[in-house]
Amino acid sequence: MELLYYARLVRRYWPLLLVSLIVGVSAALVVTAKTPPRYLASISMLVSANYREENLSTALQAGELSQQRVQSYAALLTSRRVIGRVVGAAEVADLQENVTAEAIPSTSLLRATVADSDPRRAAARADSLGAVFTSMIDQIERPTPKSPPTVRVTVVDKADVPEEPIAPRPAVNLALGVLISLFAAVGGLVMRDRLDTTIKTAEVLQRVAGTSLLAVVGYERDARRHPLIIGGAGRSSRSESFRSLRTNLQFIGVDRKPKSLVVTSCLPNEGKSSTSANLAIAMAQAGWRVILVDGDLRRPSVPGYLGIEGGTGLTDVLIDKARLPDVIQTWGRPSLSVLPSGRVPPNPSELLGSQGMRAVLTQLTQEYDMVIIDAPPLLPVTDAAALAAICDGTLLVVRHGKTRREQVTRAEELLSSVNARLVGAVLNFAPAKQGDHYGYGYGYQPAEQPEADVRSPLPV
Repeated sequence: MELLYYARLVRRYWPLLLVSLIVGVSAALVVTAKTPPRYLASISMLVSANYREENLSTALQAGELSQQRVQSYAALLTSRRVIGRVVGAAEVADLQENVTAEAIPSTSLLRATVADSDPRRAAARADSLGAVFTSMIDQIERPTPKSPPTVRVTVVDKADVPEEPIAPRPAVNLALGVLISLFAAVGGLVMRDRLDTTIKTAEVLQRVAGTSLLAVVGYERDARRHPLIIGGAGRSSRSESFRSLRTNLQFIGVDRKPKSLVVTSCLPNEGKSSTSANLAIAMAQAGWRVILVDGDLRRPSVPGYLGIEGGTGLTDVLIDKARLPDVIQTWGRPSLSVLPSGRVPPNPSELLGSQGMRAVLTQLTQEYDMVIIDAPPLLPVTDAAALAAICDGTLLVVRHGKTRREQVTRAEELLSSVNARLVGAVLNFAPAKQGDHYGYGYGYQPAEQPEADVRSPLPV
């Protein structure tokens, strides 16, 4: 499961991984070009004790003395006293950083290595270091100026001029650049994905909302210009999604089928108004007697989608300024009844939760097979909760990649607090590559098409 998760993550964000890979390769090339060449030259020296008596005991003692001296000589070899005899005082610190000495384990051998940007200079300094060090040991290991030294250091292998630099190594730098960039990119994507609480899959939406997923509406480029499933848009994958939503609603509660449905969302701009309008159109195309009610008394959107006059409508009926049959309009063919919101009132929550609204809703459910109410978002205002409390069911529209899990949880809690019935959820604006929705490309013509003057749509 984890491998599948990573594979999907890489497939979704492959352009970002490609950019990261290019940056890593470029950085590796820049580092390789900026790094000066570095050559290593090494010498080997033998530390031996000077003894005259030729017996086994003396030889063993001399060997132990040699091995004890090797550890001390390795530290002495890189001291300022030794380095200062090889180069001038101004270069001592620089050469100290480029000289390493090590005692070969279980032996009396000492290896000194000099690093330099010039191969010949590295070899020359290594040989000079060996000559200076052997001379110094010969002096400090004499008990008296005229006595022979107790320990002697002899250069075994002189330095050879190196042919290949040890740095920079283009292949190694390139491999490190690729690995570091990929690990950083994948790690960043995993962290971002883990910390991102937006809804991106149908499974997550079902689990968080605790309800059925009734439809996945895909994102299409032309949806902003042509938000309704009429004309050419009636043959798109979005239209099939709304027909699927219509079909799924027929199986919601066999013994308790909803006749009044509130369509809402957690926050604005999640597509609840376009979902309401398209669901009503899909039901009307199937022969249902449907009325679309614009219940958003704060920011009405239905007139803008359908291209109708919305100056008179629901608010006028609720304040007894108009009769219900007089403000209901007929749109398109097959006929879709529409009840606009009317004038924006100062107290929308009170009007939507009033007895007058209950009476209007009762009358509409008696005359129509389905009453679809486009309600405001749940979290900013209480209008949708008030409508959900008096309707048969609520449909929650969730926008892919924008609506967060905690927002869906909060919306579900608000509906539960008013004993509203959440019949299902719709995942809106799902990307086509996600594979959650599918097109059916036969290009058939719908049996009936509405005829209406559709204005430029509002943001969906």
